[in-house]
Amino acid sequence: MNFWLYLPNQLTERAASKGLPLLVMLHGCQQTATQFAQGTRMNLLAEQMGYAVLYPQQLVSSHAQRCWKWYERATQQGGGDVPTIIGIINKVLTQCAIDRSRIFVAGLSAGAGMANILALNHPRLFAAVGLHSGPVFGAGHNTLGALGVMQHGAGGMRADLAVHEILQRQPQFPGMPAILVQGQNDDVVRPINQIQLTRQSLLLNHLAGPPKITRKRHYSLHDYYDGRKLMLRVAQIDKLQHAWSGGDSTLAFNDHAGPNASKMLLEFFNRHRRT
Repeated sequence: MNFWLYLPNQLTERAASKGLPLLVMLHGCQQTATQFAQGTRMNLLAEQMGYAVLYPQQLVSSHAQRCWKWYERATQQGGGDVPTIIGIINKVLTQCAIDRSRIFVAGLSAGAGMANILALNHPRLFAAVGLHSGPVFGAGHNTLGALGVMQHGAGGMRADLAVHEILQRQPQFPGMPAILVQGQNDDVVRPINQIQLTRQSLLLNHLAGPPKITRKRHYSLHDYYDGRKLMLRVAQIDKLQHAWSGGDSTLAFNDHAGPNASKMLLEFFNRHRRT
């Protein structure tokens, strides 16, 4: 599996002493790692905010459209491509000065599905997760089922059961801060998925509502706190379709209109570290 690593030219004072925070970014279907980097403009922000960014790339031999197989039961349970990506992360950790308390994972669409799987199966490695237009966790289980999840979410009690299965496998699950970004006009991965991801995150982090709601131009934020710590941010973007918000619209799956999802993710991640 190929991967690309971006390292900032300027080190912050903290990075010079404790190492760089690392963001793992997983592209969507029909994207390459470099297209994802260009479309999200994440490297520009990473330079400003002092982040290393790692971009694994799905093999065409694994999936013709370069989709991560988030819908496979074995992958959801930590198999499939998960050990390969974890191996790439570990390689970067041995070769670069990374702050191991500040490793984050994010993705778009199928990449968001895979990012969530990585975070839920390796919660002590990752300090927080960012999911843009992502499918609900723990459902699908084949290609046809995946299409059903994208349109209708997980049926019945499947979303809740998937969380209970995670907690059964990992009784000491340490919680997983999450930022969920979703276009309200997305007809590829419909907003029901964000609703169910929100429910899953509330269960995983033992959070209760109601959220603090902030209405901004063209989008709203629903923030859930544990005491004073922001654990879950749900961003609902009014007219956004299936595309990265605030991205480079000369590339597919990016919308230049705001808000800037890359900035939102890094600002959320800056609040978190794994202790």
